[in-house]
Amino acid sequence: MKQSIRDKLEHLRSRLDELDRTLASAEATRDLDQYRRLTREHAELGPVVALYRSWLQTEADLHSAQEMLADPEMRELAEAEAKAARERLPALETELQKQLLPKDPNDERNVILEVRAGTGGEESALFAGSLFRMYSRFAERQRWQVEVLSSSESDLGGYREVIARIVGHGAYSRLKFESGGHRVQRVPETEAQGRIHTSACTVAVMPEADELAEVQINPADLRIDTFRASGAGGQHINKTDSAVRLTHLPTGIVVECQDGRSQHQNKAQALRVLAARINDAQQRAAQAKEAAQRKSLIGSGDRSERIRTYNFPQGRVTDHRINLTLYRIDAIMDGDLDELVGALATEHQAEQLAQLAEGGE
Repeated sequence: MKQSIRDKLEHLRSRLDELDRTLASAEATRDLDQYRRLTREHAELGPVVALYRSWLQTEADLHSAQEMLADPEMRELAEAEAKAARERLPALETELQKQLLPKDPNDERNVILEVRAGTGGEESALFAGSLFRMYSRFAERQRWQVEVLSSSESDLGGYREVIARIVGHGAYSRLKFESGGHRVQRVPETEAQGRIHTSACTVAVMPEADELAEVQINPADLRIDTFRASGAGGQHINKTDSAVRLTHLPTGIVVECQDGRSQHQNKAQALRVLAARINDAQQRAAQAKEAAQRKSLIGSGDRSERIRTYNFPQGRVTDHRINLTLYRIDAIMDGDLDELVGALATEHQAEQLAQLAEGGE
């Protein structure tokens, strides 16, 4: 094990001992907020330190076995114990490194999902509809809730844009690598000659801000416009100015919501999307700065990057970041994303482990 990793683990072990003493003291529960924070930290450190103690014990067992090799009567037993310890150490070390990887503070959050049609006209809008259905079906499989915040339908039933909130434990951790350009190759229903067309959509997956205060939106920085909603939605739809457009003046971010039943509801939904977009823009700026120092294959946060191709005639889906091709497009479009999502998470973890091995944080 690298000394830098061992030093980090020793520090965690000392910290856990300190927490044990603090939480066992009579004054521990006087400040309940502090008590909750310390018990949460204790719960996070416990498994890592227990694993480190197993590693130390296995290392001690190996040394003991090697010392016993000098005794002819104990040699056979010593060789067996040394072999078992040598086999256990690498697995324990790998698991410890995984435990030390920095945790994404957004992983457990809900998601704001945006799917937009790109090049390809009506076919792109239809594909945007297919992508939104794919993510909705995936969410259903996880027993997550999908709430459409805003949508702009195309003439043939696709979406020029659709924004939704996905509510569920760990939603961001599972969907965070979906941001980017998605390309489709298929024969459109409107194509009489049977020619394959290529069109594209962009997907943005953003962690939902816990509270608007987290992003610090100054009311003076907002321009709020109301207008009459268009499209299906009941008799009131064209009689009241219920649709809301928010413009965040410092960043130029514009959010429109018109799917809600009232101006108040649309404004609340628009603020939620705006907070997520501002938060996301700040995070992507930080990621871009980090990427300038270290190119990250998966988590670059670059929306313009083409990340995946869906080829219907060949029945395949290819993720270009990890060179993974799966010949099960129907299942994937029906929301069976586990293999794709899992492969991306594994690759990201491998990148982090390589960075840790180089001595990075």
